[in-house]
Amino acid sequence: MRKHDKEFKEEAVKLSDEIGVKQAAAQLGIPYYSLVEWRQKRKAFGGHAFVGSGIRRDAPLSENERRLIKETAELRKANEILKDALGFFAKDRKR
Repeated sequence: MRKHDKEFKEEAVKLSDEIGVKQAAAQLGIPYYSLVEWRQKRKAFGGHAFVGSGIRRDAPLSENERRLIKETAELRKANEILKDALGFFAKDRKR
């Protein structure tokens, strides 16, 4: 199994955007599914997608990030409650 550095992966993903995944994999001599995986990582993690970026993806969150995550979860829960209530009252009005 070959290891590729961060720069190679980034350039391979850019090339696949331009000419397509199958062609880029064939041109670079790498497995198709490796390139697909790299594209998925880029989509999920953006600039921190590849090992060697100097930033750990599993680094501890700051206090502000924890607060925002908690607040987002609370707002989503409240939104679901409001959607359920709207459905309940709308069903009641149809009668």
